Amino acid sequence: MKTYIFPAVRLLLTMTVLTGIIYPVAMTFLAASLFPYQAKGSLVEKNGGIIGSELIGQKFTADKYFHSRPSGIDYNPLPSGGTNWGPTDTRMADSAKDRSVRFRIQNNLAEEIVVPTEMLFSSASGVDPHISPEGARLQMKRIARTRGFSPEQTASFKILVERFIQGPEMELFGNPRVNVLMVNIALDELDRK
Repeated sequence: MKTYIFPAVRLLLTMTVLTGIIYPVAMTFLAASLFPYQAKGSLVEKNGGIIGSELIGQKFTADKYFHSRPSGIDYNPLPSGGTNWGPTDTRMADSAKDRSVRFRIQNNLAEEIVVPTEMLFSSASGVDPHISPEGARLQMKRIARTRGFSPEQTASFKILVERFIQGPEMELFGNPRVNVLMVNIALDELDRK
């Protein structure tokens, strides 16, 4: 029995050092060297302070901003998760109906306009920072009206939103999307002009 314990302990210590210390330190150094912005959390700074991350959604409720995708965890990144409601759970259907009605009222939309699904259902992480281009376009009239944009500012606003549409990752994965935090920051800059 003695002969099996020492090799097992040696293997445990070796693997602990390799996978618990050397590998994480090497990957952290490599990430910080090759991708410093991303390795630090893709933090967004404004006026000398950090206001968020490009990777974590935030709650925007004011009418002068684009509203984010709903969150099952109220945009708290610590528990990060969805509601876990299944397709047969009536809470999911009721929540989607309520969100559809609220989105239509907030944005003064006709009944026949289809509300994008990401504006009805929370994401699996609860902190998705993106909405679809259509979700952004449907909110533009409300924002322009609330901010009192002139026709020239409204034209610039439309161009701005189109500029913030990101394509699928590597042109293959996912759908076109708009980062809500980044477009809202640019919107404030446009409002100052």
